[in-house]
Amino acid sequence: QVQLVESGGGLVQPGGSLRLSCAASGFTFSNAAMSWYRQAPGKERELVAGISSAGGANYAEFVKGRFTISRDNAKNTVYLQMNSLKPEDTAVYLCNARHSLMTYWGQGTQVTVSS
Repeated sequence: QVQLVESGGGLVQPGGSLRLSCAASGFTFSNAAMSWYRQAPGKERELVAGISSAGGANYAEFVKGRFTISRDNAKNTVYLQMNSLKPEDTAVYLCNARHSLMTYWGQGTQVTVSS
């Protein structure tokens, strides 16, 4: 029913860019708060960026100035533009939605930053 499907991950060199997408279905996307999390092997899942239903954004300190979260309600999609990527950004990036007191997770997309 509810689905969050991430795409756009891949292998990129340090200093490069990627744009992740999360396509949502099964709920009223425009009323949901959306977030990107990431999890590297052996580490805890951490918040990368969030965006409210009104469009206000917040970021983890380690990505400020490099990443931008945005949403397109007409496409039921949230994006994460990732610039100036570093090897320590390597992780599985997961899409999160909060709607009507429920929380939903996508399965994630792999981002690998390596030369």
